[in-house]
Order: sequence, then C-alpha cells, then structure tokens
Amino acid sequence: MDWDKLRIFHAVAEAGSFTHAGETLNLSQSAISRQISSLEQSIAVSLFHRHARGLILTEQGEDLYLTAHNIFHQLAMAEARLTDSRERPQGPLKITTTVGFGSVWLTPRIKEFLDLYPEIDVSIVLVYDDLDLSMREADVAIRLTPPRQPDLIQRHLMSIQHNVYASPEYLKEHGMPQKPEDLDNHKIITFGEEVGDQIDLIPALNFLVYSGRDKSDPRKPVLQVNNVYGIYRAGLSGLGLGALPDYFQVGTTSLVRVLPEMQSPPTEVYFVYPEELRHSARIEVFRDFLVRKVIESRS
Repeated sequence: MDWDKLRIFHAVAEAGSFTHAGETLNLSQSAISRQISSLEQSIAVSLFHRHARGLILTEQGEDLYLTAHNIFHQLAMAEARLTDSRERPQGPLKITTTVGFGSVWLTPRIKEFLDLYPEIDVSIVLVYDDLDLSMREADVAIRLTPPRQPDLIQRHLMSIQHNVYASPEYLKEHGMPQKPEDLDNHKIITFGEEVGDQIDLIPALNFLVYSGRDKSDPRKPVLQVNNVYGIYRAGLSGLGLGALPDYFQVGTTSLVRVLPEMQSPPTEVYFVYPEELRHSARIEVFRDFLVRKVIESRS
C-alpha cells in the first residue's frame, strides 16, 4: 500500500472532507480526491460514503482508519523517544488544560519555561474536554479531575479552593453579607454547565448557590458563565458576587473578598501523561518546572 496515499487517507478521515484535509496537507482538493480514488481502486474497496455535507467512512474505511491511526500513533511515539534521546530536551510539547487554569495560571509562566528550554516547541490547547493522551491528541495534560484512563501517569500538583469576591460598587449598593444565609439577598454569578468533561466540578464551583441554604432549593444565579475569567469580569463590573480560584491574582484588582471564612470544597489538580512518555526529557523538565512553580506560589 502506498505510504503517501495512506497518509492522505488518514488526514481525510480525520478532517471529514477533502477541503479541510487539503488545508492541513497543503494540497488542492482535486489532488486529495485523486489520491483517495487511486487508493480505493488499488485495494478494490470504497473507503468513504460521499455526501453533500462531507464524507463518512465505510465499514472498510473504519477498519483502515483504525489501523492507520495506530501506525501514526506508534510513529509519533518513536519520534518522541528518538528526540528525547539527545542530551538537551528539544522538540514539540503539546500541553492541554482547562480554559480558566490555562489562561490565568499556566500561560503567564510559560515564558520562563521557554527561556530555560528554548529548543522545546510548546503549544497549548485550552479546552474543557479531556483530549486523548494515549492517541497523542496532546503530550501532557493539567487536569482538574483525576484521569479516567488506566494507562496514564498522574502526579498531584496542587489543591484549588474558590473564594468569594465582589466589587466595591456592588457592596456599596447591596451591602456586605455577614453570613452565608445573607446570600439570599444578593446577586450570585455562577459557573455555567457547558464545561464538557469538567461537569463533575460544577457542584464544588457553585457552592454559593447552596451555602447556608437547603440544597434542594438552590439560589437562582443572576448570570452563568462557563469561564473563570468571565466570572471575574462580571464581578468587576458590579453585577454580583462570584467565586474565583485562589490562584487568581485578585490582589491587583479592586475586588473585595467577601465572607472570608467561606471557601469551596477543594479541587485537585493533576499533571498527566502517557506511560509511553515516562522517560521523555521534555516531559520531565516540564513536570519539574510545574512543581517548582507550585511551590513558589505557596511561599
């Protein structure tokens, strides 16, 4: 089987259309189509159902895709091991984490890591869904829930708790709550539920709707936002009370901490990577860097 045709087939199956695959491979749609037709003729089976809205793999196409995907996965792993066999860590490092943690905690620290290891090519993917590390959708992940896959190595990084904040303008108009029950008379900004695989975190993040109240009768929020930075901006505007994680540097803003004795249940943060990359120099130095930054943030 022609290797180039297999590579193109894999890209088309991933993209779902000739056009998108062409953009990925920097080839024209017609060139992609010709290569797929040639591959189908050479093996005498149809690999795709052609529809106006795109392409759908046939049963034989699914079988070939799974085989090709495994081949490219193994090649990527071999490339990672060969890259890390050199003395100094170098090569690509794809990191995934949640939008809030990545935007607020991780990205401000990446410059220092790149200054230390300029030959590592870092890319960061901020999503709420857990990317499949075993299939190399990313190399490492920083997750706010324990990994569900058994073939992943995990290291606990930190515990996060959320504190309650409001703007001075809001407190001037609505007063300062003195106890959890007082929240009945306040506007609450909560975390929205469109958070993909992080849905298990919602009860802990939205403790404001239950604190000092029967859990069967939660408070109705004035606004739901599925992003911690969105909650911060809404609170800063004077809309209401919101819970922000303790890694959020609110000391540089005008926000005022409310009900300091009240915190959310802890959320545990894990550094996760595949077993196959256990000896990767890039992952080792990044893991050690994260641990160091966590320790520094506590001091």
